[in-house]
Amino acid sequence: MPINRVLVIGAGQMGSGIAQVVAQAGIPVVLRDVEDGLVKKGLAGIEKALGRNVDKGKMTADEKAAVLSRITGVVALDAEVAAVDLVIEAASENPAIKKEIFTALDAVCPEHTILSSNTSSLPITALAAFTGRPAQFIGMHFFNPAPVMKLVEVINGLATSPQTFAAVDELVTRLGKTTVKVSDASGFCGNRIMIPMINEAVYALSEGVASVEDIDNVAKLGFNHPMGPLALSDLIGNDTVLAIMNTLHEGFGDPKYRPCPLLKKYVAAGWLGRKSGKGFYDYAAK
Repeated sequence: MPINRVLVIGAGQMGSGIAQVVAQAGIPVVLRDVEDGLVKKGLAGIEKALGRNVDKGKMTADEKAAVLSRITGVVALDAEVAAVDLVIEAASENPAIKKEIFTALDAVCPEHTILSSNTSSLPITALAAFTGRPAQFIGMHFFNPAPVMKLVEVINGLATSPQTFAAVDELVTRLGKTTVKVSDASGFCGNRIMIPMINEAVYALSEGVASVEDIDNVAKLGFNHPMGPLALSDLIGNDTVLAIMNTLHEGFGDPKYRPCPLLKKYVAAGWLGRKSGKGFYDYAAK
């Protein structure tokens, strides 16, 4: 079944980025959040990102206008809004919030609609259990920033049908991305590798092994990474990194996934990274 209309739940950094990617592929998309201000902020972010592409000569002003015309921002979640072929949920990494969202979606979406989550670590099988359509439930984990990163982890739950995977795999290709099929395990593949690396970098900082800048320079100059692990944590959100580490720790029961106490302190202090203006780096001063 071709996917011709998409609903994205959550107009934050990930949700708005995913909506932009879908619209750039020529597919109408609805961007929904719980408050009008959040929807407007998400749409403004998309317009700003497209404007940068125009300034760099990557697209024309007419192409920018065409992309924006394919995106509709809403707050309501009713049958008309939910009349889509695919939903991509990109809300907070909180099982209770996701349960509320998927229960509502299951009630209003047409029978054929595929429900997916952009969760970075929560089990797809458990999320599918919030609905009455586990065969049409799948994980679609985009990487940040979604308009730039080429990878999408596609995760089958225990009951996901081959037809659901095929439809989503085809869409990923239409979006200009590459599918990596991943098993439904805590952290999937990308975050199981990346987030413990960030956590270990925080341990190195807390133990005085090196400064923030020097730890990041080791990754950039020694490993040829485009960004150091502490700057990456600030970009992702230190609260999100902590949430994923907690999921890994709980999911595997292995002490090697124990979140660093310093990371917990940063989150408790509200030092979440770029989105709060302060994390391992001070962005408010820049």
